[in-house]
Amino acid sequence: MNYRVSLFDFDGTLTTLDTLPAFIAHAVGRWRMLVGFGLFLPLIVLMKLHLYANGRTKERLFAHFFKGMTLETFDAHCQSFAKNNAHILRPLGLKAIETSLQRGENVLIVSASITNWVLPFFSKLPQVKVIGTQIAVKEGKLTGRFASPNCHGAEKVRRVEHLFTPRELYYITAYGDSQGDKEMLAYADEQHYKPFRTK
Repeated sequence: MNYRVSLFDFDGTLTTLDTLPAFIAHAVGRWRMLVGFGLFLPLIVLMKLHLYANGRTKERLFAHFFKGMTLETFDAHCQSFAKNNAHILRPLGLKAIETSLQRGENVLIVSASITNWVLPFFSKLPQVKVIGTQIAVKEGKLTGRFASPNCHGAEKVRRVEHLFTPRELYYITAYGDSQGDKEMLAYADEQHYKPFRTK
């Protein structure tokens, strides 16, 4: 008998938009977000061309906006962001999560986004676990660094595989929508690419 596991990417798969710029705009204001992204535009272009690391680019952006902010303030922004943006979750995605939970499956959101702002979106579904990028905190303030590798690409598989061993005991279904989900989809027994879209 195999135990069933469902792995869901967050941005683009369960949501209708990329939550990184949306969260930054929510926390610091749209104008400051646009100016900050403008400053880092050369790095972002290099990242898109695969000439500069995705995780390093994201970490430098994150530090620009949040280094020195208290964790309490940051988490308050995360809670209000989720509360004000519940509409970005795709209804068919939520239904798939609820169906998986009803079947008794392990359900994990595996995301390159920061765990702190992903988790509040699932506050009414406490059985859902979130694996995301972790942030470093020192003396109650954000250092601007990540405490874990960026949870993207092969890192998604590394973060999941030690939870479900031996692998042959588990039937894993994965849902993703981008190049960053390629390895996770390949790792799964059943793959769904760009699901939950109504158009």
